[in-house]
Amino acid sequence: MHVIRLEVVGFRNITEEQLEPSPGLNFFYGENAQGKTSLLEALYVLGRARSFRTPRLLELIQHGQPQALVRGIVERRGARAELAIQLSPRTRALFVNGKRRTLSDYLGHLAVFVCSLERMDIIRGEPEHRRHFLDEGILSLDPKYAHTLEQYQRILKQKNRLLKLAAESGDPRRFIEEIEVWNEQLIRYGALIHRARIRYVELLQRHLPADLFGSERIAIRYVSSLAAHGDVSEYETLLAERLRVRLTAELTIGHALVGPHRDELAITFDGRELRHYGSLGQQRSALIVLDLAQVSVYNSAFEEEAVFLLDDVDAELDRRRIARVLEYLHGRAQCFLTTSKPEIAEMSRPQAMLFRVEAGRVVPTPPPAREDEMNRLPEQATSPREISS
Repeated sequence: MHVIRLEVVGFRNITEEQLEPSPGLNFFYGENAQGKTSLLEALYVLGRARSFRTPRLLELIQHGQPQALVRGIVERRGARAELAIQLSPRTRALFVNGKRRTLSDYLGHLAVFVCSLERMDIIRGEPEHRRHFLDEGILSLDPKYAHTLEQYQRILKQKNRLLKLAAESGDPRRFIEEIEVWNEQLIRYGALIHRARIRYVELLQRHLPADLFGSERIAIRYVSSLAAHGDVSEYETLLAERLRVRLTAELTIGHALVGPHRDELAITFDGRELRHYGSLGQQRSALIVLDLAQVSVYNSAFEEEAVFLLDDVDAELDRRRIARVLEYLHGRAQCFLTTSKPEIAEMSRPQAMLFRVEAGRVVPTPPPAREDEMNRLPEQATSPREISS
């Protein structure tokens, strides 16, 4: 799988741009705030139908423009598909080969993963960021999981609305019957989410790159919020029991206290909890390792390459580590990297396509002429005059 053409219109600071990247390694380089990260973001939006930088669609649309468009040609196993996303301030429209699609039907056509400092909350932020990281990975394997997540969020929203009304009323217990109806659906979809996350964490653990940056070892473990209360292998039964036990507290507080929306992904570095005890360098390394593991899980599941985005590569890694990451990704992903340092991009020139980004415009950088070509240029230039004489 790889992107063979990308078109971006009215997106961030990119007015209109088209490019045809290499199926292997691609470097965007240039000064800061020129549009390098916006190009990565556009690629991510094309595959995921959302941004890795903001949940607000309005922020993606260039100031003064009514909408933005990201369109791409993707090749997968010899077949090509045109993907397009049209963004307006409040809505997004998804298209595959010109036909509008739902989210679950759209996802899966382009598997894209990103590593960026803006995603460091996965390592050191609140548990919701780690849950979202897992859900992203599951969606890359099973796009229909989007429906499960949407249904769970809808149920949770309705239940929380009722609980809020109950907490503010003089008789909260009159809401119990209706809340129990929502709890039945919450159990159904909550169990699907729990099992999908457990399976995915097992896959990730199996594919964590060993010794990529040294001898320190990263380990991960899914921690159910119900684990201290019973056997999570009987999840539906345990969840139903905890919902009954915590109902009075939920009615009093006014929001849901039980379910997979309160679970956690524990990340440890040499046995210590990375969120609290890891250095900034260790945390950054862990984020890259986790992102690379997601790529490897995808490779194993589908036996094909993914698309991998690495923003501001020289801020994350020194040259030796950059080389190790690129070596790991070779044959696993079509890669797009950004850097503000031309010499970092030049380091990979023999294997990479280079694009200079300036004021929202992309300029392919041609390879330098080989010495034998340079030696032939004068001879070719004088040849016509010699013939005419």
